[in-house]
Amino acid sequence: MHELYKQILSDIGEDVTREGLKDTPQRAANAMRYLTKGYTENLDDIINDALFTSDMSEMVIVKDIEIFSMCEHHLLPFLGTCHVGYLPNGKVLGLSKIARIVDYFARRLQIQERLTDEIASCIQNITNARGVAVVIDAKHMCMMMRGVEKQKPSMVTSVMLGDMRAQVASRHEFLQLIR
Repeated sequence: MHELYKQILSDIGEDVTREGLKDTPQRAANAMRYLTKGYTENLDDIINDALFTSDMSEMVIVKDIEIFSMCEHHLLPFLGTCHVGYLPNGKVLGLSKIARIVDYFARRLQIQERLTDEIASCIQNITNARGVAVVIDAKHMCMMMRGVEKQKPSMVTSVMLGDMRAQVASRHEFLQLIR
């Protein structure tokens, strides 16, 4: 991959032999591998048996999880926060695992709409929860640095599954608690 970055730098008119760029192709390749590590990770290793029997039936929420992802259209970052809630159905997921699931899907080339859905569906499949809700609020560099060049807008996406969608009171409780 570093040879491809070297070619990109050359194609934009840079001197790839100058001191400041000498190691840039390798650093850029390493950065891209890290930013897209979700492709090489294994979900079972991430969960690592951290699903526990529980009588908890009230809503569980992990909010303000920082997300960093890459727009699949422009290969530019988008970043923001993710809020995840679920209604347990005999099982609860280890707290850190929720943030790790968010990263697992965020560390791929993405669109925010799909990312939101993948996180919600994954948590639903793992926990068999009565309901799952995910809201992501993010700023996209592809909108800020190019195109319309607007700095303030953020994109908000949500996915509500099961009782989080069907039960207005549950959906409302989740939305109130993440504010």
